[in-house]
Amino acid sequence: MTLVAILMGTLIAGIGSVWLAAALSFGALARYTQHMLSLAAGALMATAFMHLLPEAFESQAAAKDLFLTLLLGLVFFFLLDKAELWHHGHEHHHHSDAAPAHSHGHGTVHIHEHTPPQPGSWAILTGDSVHCFGDGILIASAFMADMRLGAIASLAVLAHEVPHHMGDLMVLRSGARNKRMALVKVSLAGAVTALGGLTGYWLVDLLQDYLPYFLVVASSSFVYVALADLIPQLQKRLTLAETAAQVTWLVVGMGMVAVLSGLAHGH
Repeated sequence: MTLVAILMGTLIAGIGSVWLAAALSFGALARYTQHMLSLAAGALMATAFMHLLPEAFESQAAAKDLFLTLLLGLVFFFLLDKAELWHHGHEHHHHSDAAPAHSHGHGTVHIHEHTPPQPGSWAILTGDSVHCFGDGILIASAFMADMRLGAIASLAVLAHEVPHHMGDLMVLRSGARNKRMALVKVSLAGAVTALGGLTGYWLVDLLQDYLPYFLVVASSSFVYVALADLIPQLQKRLTLAETAAQVTWLVVGMGMVAVLSGLAHGH
């Protein structure tokens, strides 16, 4: 019965939060793309600095080891982006002779079969998967302590995952037209929550020691994507009113995570 509850709780929290984020990102709010980028950047940074990192540093793990993990994580996601761009460039070159192209003047040739990868996409999916795995372990631990606590933990995870899943979808969506593929990719990452729940059910005591490091790796991915991908897209010459709106949405994203993380820790 406990295992069934863990599976249901992790799937609702992991995938339900993605679909709720998609409804907000691709539905009524989709027209406010720039505002959503600001909100996503704020939500991702706040998730890292106000939720994941504090939780990691509250553990028995040495601060020096956690900071080293954070540094290595940032370098890893930087190299992952490099590898993704190199792979795309190699694939582009390999197919350039066979793919139909259309010239638009000035010597520029556009090949329609290949869309450049969005920077940060692999970083966000990897970090999200690690984060979701950690969430699954947390939910499993709560259910094994008390069924009611497990249900509350599942709802809390669902709530605080929505803002940064909106960020995930914005990263994958911008630069590509396939909303469905972005949703599938983030949903698969969200489904890792169930894998974390199953693993936590069997190995909860053993994995508790490694949970802080999972949290820090996830944090490094969110910080990297926010600062290397989202924030640069916001660095444009704007009017005072547009700048104020940008900053406001950035703060709203941070505030959403702060409030929801506070509620989660309160339970």
